[in-house]
Amino acid sequence: MAHQEEVDVVVIGTGASGMAAAVTAASQGLKVLVLEKAPLYGGTTARSGGWLWIPGTKLATEQGISEPAGAARAYLEHEAGSHFDPARVDAFIENGPKAIDFFASKTCVQFDMPPIFPDYHAEAPGGLPGGRSMVTRPFDARELGDRVAQLAPPVPELTVFGMMLGSGKELWHFLRAFKSFESFFYVAKRFGGHMLDVVRYGRGMTLTNGNALAGRFAKAAMDLGIPVWLSSPVKKLLVEGDRVSGVIVERDGSRVEVRARVGVVLACGGFPHDIERRKQLFPHTPTGREHYTPSPEANTGDGLRLAEAVGGWVDPTIPNAAAWCPTSIVPRKDGTQGVMPHFIDRAKPGVIAVTARGERFTNEALSYHDFVQALVKACKECGQSEYSAWLICDHKHLREYGLGSVAPFPLPIGRHLKSGYLKCANSIAELAASIGVPSNALKAQVDAFNRDAKTGLDSKFGKGSTAYNRYQGDSLVKPNPCMAPIEKGPYYALKIVIGEIGTFAGLAADASCRVLTKDGAPIPGLYTVGNDAASIMGGNYPGAGITLGPAVTFGYVAGMALAQARAAGNKTA
Repeated sequence: MAHQEEVDVVVIGTGASGMAAAVTAASQGLKVLVLEKAPLYGGTTARSGGWLWIPGTKLATEQGISEPAGAARAYLEHEAGSHFDPARVDAFIENGPKAIDFFASKTCVQFDMPPIFPDYHAEAPGGLPGGRSMVTRPFDARELGDRVAQLAPPVPELTVFGMMLGSGKELWHFLRAFKSFESFFYVAKRFGGHMLDVVRYGRGMTLTNGNALAGRFAKAAMDLGIPVWLSSPVKKLLVEGDRVSGVIVERDGSRVEVRARVGVVLACGGFPHDIERRKQLFPHTPTGREHYTPSPEANTGDGLRLAEAVGGWVDPTIPNAAAWCPTSIVPRKDGTQGVMPHFIDRAKPGVIAVTARGERFTNEALSYHDFVQALVKACKECGQSEYSAWLICDHKHLREYGLGSVAPFPLPIGRHLKSGYLKCANSIAELAASIGVPSNALKAQVDAFNRDAKTGLDSKFGKGSTAYNRYQGDSLVKPNPCMAPIEKGPYYALKIVIGEIGTFAGLAADASCRVLTKDGAPIPGLYTVGNDAASIMGGNYPGAGITLGPAVTFGYVAGMALAQARAAGNKTA
């Protein structure tokens, strides 16, 4: 095989972690090449919410929020439990603010922080009611020029007529478009601008959420002249002596050898579509196929396998191998199926979740990760063979807030009823019969919830009892923003099953992002970031952005470590 290319750094993957590493390394003068298996760039990041959880940033300080000394470390130690890694957590806490400062001052990668977005367990030791979760600032896709055509799209089920809705205030306006003039005019202006873009460019040009983050990192890479090879899967890591020295990549039908003078960074997005590893690590899927993920199909665990082939190790003992999320399977007009993640609809007033027994099993307003853990436990306890549940609401709730892929008024619901995605009945008893749950049990659950809704106290599971619960509810509903009676038919049910928004189990790594063997020795020349690396959260989900926050932070850490390694003549890489 003829030598084709030689660079300082090879980065495998175009999500936020890989691009953060590439941009950081290139900014320090290293020659970087980015390889992407898929024909589009952006990875899981392009489909994500675009939120980052990073304590102690200037963005928080600008909001008047100060991070108490030691609070973030205490919170992460509480959350990570037996898998708490002090060195990596300290590296994250120290470098997170530096990473944000670096990208905000040196590149077009910019963020905004809402004054209030509680940690998911804000009441736990070290938890805070705000100041740690930030969101990517919207981005004008026209700045990407022709490269915009190669940007991976968001999940279709999370768009309205192809328009991405920004998390936070923008979504708030869309849910209140027919409740206030301010929101109505905001939505009208936003929608009008989107349609003009579609006419002119064939797609919307205002990128929000994770699509904005992927677009901003692409522009930052373009500004630094970093080449990105799409449709170029890596087949093998090259090793010389005990050192990873490059890769074999398949490009345009032939295999190319790319030498890396300093190091190779694995940022392949984890293993959400690796059936065998799912079978091994996901307790709810005995064959590996009883699982539904909106993650990119190209994320099949390549990075983990590449590293394992040269001595890397994946810890199989992490309590939760992925960031669980309840999902629903959406029949699309073209005959395919979409996977809809249910992030916030469960917290809204007037909706409950029940098992096949027709019984509530948890606080519906819990974070998606916690909710799925409760669902798995409930299904096991009642002997339910399928890990699934039903969301139940009435007509008033459905048209006001929507449910899953069903949008609120004025968008029609007919196609969802016709496809069977949404079940409808005139009474709770009829609804129970249509979904195959005991009618007496379901009616008893609804009646009990309705009684509690009048007082605002959920006597069974405490829905609306935490800061995060209340944040995701409807602040206009009193006395509990997460509770309202289910009493105005027709009534609706929607089936949810288990999925995830990224994997947690990953390669063991040190505080400099070097891949470690099972014995804890670093593999020279090999680094890992993002979902290819073991999560520092120990299998828990402490707040909005706990995947992308460490991804961007450790991408920065890896980039700086590579620059230091080159400066030291590769002696410590």
